Amino acid sequence: MTNELLWILFLIFSYLGIMLVYKFFGRSGLYAWTAMAVIVANIQVMKTIEIFGFVTALGNIIYGSTFLVTDILCENHGKKEGRKAVLLGFFILVAVTILMQLSLMFIPHESDILNPALQQIFGLLPRIAIASLSAYLISQTFDVWLYNKIKEATKEKHLWLRNNASTMASQLIDNLIFTWIAFVGFGVFWPQLFGWPIIISIFFTSYVMKWIVAILDTPFLYLARKMKNGA
Repeated sequence: MTNELLWILFLIFSYLGIMLVYKFFGRSGLYAWTAMAVIVANIQVMKTIEIFGFVTALGNIIYGSTFLVTDILCENHGKKEGRKAVLLGFFILVAVTILMQLSLMFIPHESDILNPALQQIFGLLPRIAIASLSAYLISQTFDVWLYNKIKEATKEKHLWLRNNASTMASQLIDNLIFTWIAFVGFGVFWPQLFGWPIIISIFFTSYVMKWIVAILDTPFLYLARKMKNGA
C-alpha cells in the first residue's frame, strides 16, 4: 500500500474517530481524543516519510485533528471548553515526557530486547516535547482566540470561514515554532538535526498537508454542530 493511500485512510479514520467519540462520549470523548492525539503525534513526528513526492514528518494528520476538536468545543460549548482541551493536552504531554524519561533511567534486565528501541524513540522526546509543547500551547491558544473573534465578528455566521481561517493561521505559527526548535535547534548546545534542504522540505510540505487537513475537516465540523444536542 502506498504512502499516499495510507495518508488518505489515516485522515478518514481520524475524522470518523472524532465523530464517534463525540457521539458516544460527548465533550469527555473530545478531551480523551486530545490526550491521545498529542501523545501519538509526538511519537509519529520522529518518522520522516515521502508523500506526493515530498519529504515530511509523520504526524500531521493526528496533530491537525486536535484543531478540529478545539473548534468543535468552541462552536458547541464555548471558548472555555476549547481552552480546557488545550491545557489538558499540554498537561498530558508534559506528564508523558517526564514518565518516559524516568522509565529510560531504569537498568534493563539482561533478557530485555526492546530497551535500545525505546531509547532511540523516547531519547529524543524531551527535545521533541519542548518543541511540541511550545508550538502546541501558543498555536492552540491563538486558534481558540481567533476562532471566537471571527465567530463574534460574523455574528456566528460563516462557520467554514472561522474554521479554516483560524486553523490555517494557527498551523503556520505551530509549524514555525516546532520546526525551529525540533529540527534547527540553537547552535552547539542544541545541534541541528537535518540539513536545510530536508528542514525546508519538511516545513513547507507539513504546512501544505495541514492546509489540506484543515480544509477537509470542515464538513465534520458542520456534522458536529448538528450532533450538539445530547453531546
